[in-house]
Amino acid sequence: MTILLLAGSPAAPSRSTRLLHYTGEKLALLGHRYSKLEVRDLPGDALLRADFAHPAIQAALAQVAQASAVVVATPVYKAAYSGALKAFLDLLPQFGLTGKLVLPLATGGSQSHMLALDYALRPVLSSLAARHVLPSIYATEAQVQWSEQEGLSLDQNVFQRIGEGVQQLSDSLLALQKVSSHDFSPIPFSQVRCSV
Repeated sequence: MTILLLAGSPAAPSRSTRLLHYTGEKLALLGHRYSKLEVRDLPGDALLRADFAHPAIQAALAQVAQASAVVVATPVYKAAYSGALKAFLDLLPQFGLTGKLVLPLATGGSQSHMLALDYALRPVLSSLAARHVLPSIYATEAQVQWSEQEGLSLDQNVFQRIGEGVQQLSDSLLALQKVSSHDFSPIPFSQVRCSV
């Protein structure tokens, strides 16, 4: 089972992308494999024109299709997730997240943007038929700091919430793997016996 780290930030470097990569590293420590997709690296013209024939768009959509789980990260601008992420999510088929677990992450300037995850992003992820959208994790810019000398520094509260989110995603993936490893043979209805 693989996890896709989907970065929705149009900027580089980005706090939300750094938080996403940190989350991926924590998942790797628990034995999970992941791949990365940064929406900003897709050709802008192909993305905005929904050019499904473009090889980069096809490859990106294939990455989503092959993943068992998606960790999606976005900055919050004006109480909404990024337009770059919106453009990419619009390319997914109607049920493009069917059977997948999704962990949403976001960063923003203040706590006042926190609800953008639950009122803007979560409904879109649910409408794409995600199996389960885990509790969102939001961090302000002050809670996610970066320096060349010390690397990523997280506020204790964000550190704890990332740990909980990673553990919940890991446990859910392992439970799904356990269920899918059992072979269930369908029983024809004509062979079902009911006793009253």
